[in-house]
Amino acid sequence: MTIAPTDRRQAPVAVAPAGRGRGSAPAGRRRVGPPWWFAAPAMLLFAFVVLVPSARGVYYAFTDWDGLDPDYSFIGLGNFATMVGDPVALQAIWHTLVIAVAITVIQNGIGLLLALGVNSAIRSRNLLRVFLFAPAVITPIVTAYLWRNLLGPDGAVNSLLGAVGLDSWQQDWLGDPQLALWSVVGVVVWQFAGYSMVIFLAGLQSIPREIYEATAIDGAGPVRRFWSVVAPLLAPAFTVNLMLSIIGGIKLFDQVYALTGGGPGHATDTISTLIYTDAFTLGEFGYSIALAVVLTIIVAVASAGQYLVLARNEKRAAA
Repeated sequence: MTIAPTDRRQAPVAVAPAGRGRGSAPAGRRRVGPPWWFAAPAMLLFAFVVLVPSARGVYYAFTDWDGLDPDYSFIGLGNFATMVGDPVALQAIWHTLVIAVAITVIQNGIGLLLALGVNSAIRSRNLLRVFLFAPAVITPIVTAYLWRNLLGPDGAVNSLLGAVGLDSWQQDWLGDPQLALWSVVGVVVWQFAGYSMVIFLAGLQSIPREIYEATAIDGAGPVRRFWSVVAPLLAPAFTVNLMLSIIGGIKLFDQVYALTGGGPGHATDTISTLIYTDAFTLGEFGYSIALAVVLTIIVAVASAGQYLVLARNEKRAAA
């Protein structure tokens, strides 16, 4: 049986133009997203849960409402005028700013040093990363109660200092007005330095190894390499860490209230602890909401100003 040779001359195959295949949009018709009203249920829920209570709360800041009596009076800027002349409120605002700045500087400085350390080639780097990050996953209120026992007059810290012959260093860490505020800062830094470390570590590991090798060939030392190469490339990590630290420091409440309750003698009072005390202990809801409005303004101004500065630095480093 003879098989006829295959004819290599095939009929031309029609090829559909690009963009006109199955499922593609017809020419001249623009692809559009879902209608805006798809988000309407979520927007309504957000407005009902967040926006409306917030707006109503701002209104109460201009009243003398005590939180229970349905009869209250509109007093205008009376609460804010009282705040300006209240030394306790002014001291709380000052403490809030001191805590926020101290936490931002110390926490990120330690976090950066830890990130540089565990980013090296040491064998135990993975174990160290877990160990240093572990405090950040503990509930802040639990951490505060733990450290309140450790820093007590008969706590483990003073006992350890006495055991090594440093009796002169023993202090009433939470009862001394000169030390209580910095003890609170130390507890917060201890808990969240590992969190800052993880963010810096992610930035360090995103830097190509070839850049390190090129700087080493050029003869740059570790310090010069950090300031000229590593720090500019870590600008996004600095932005995230500094924003989280400053906002968290301004709004700090759990650790302060659990460690000292704002004492001794208002030595550690912040805006957040003063809001709680005025609202639920003294029944001055209108005044406490006025303090909350001031706290919101401070957070907004601090975060916006910091973001503008850091964003400008990021653009300069990327250029």
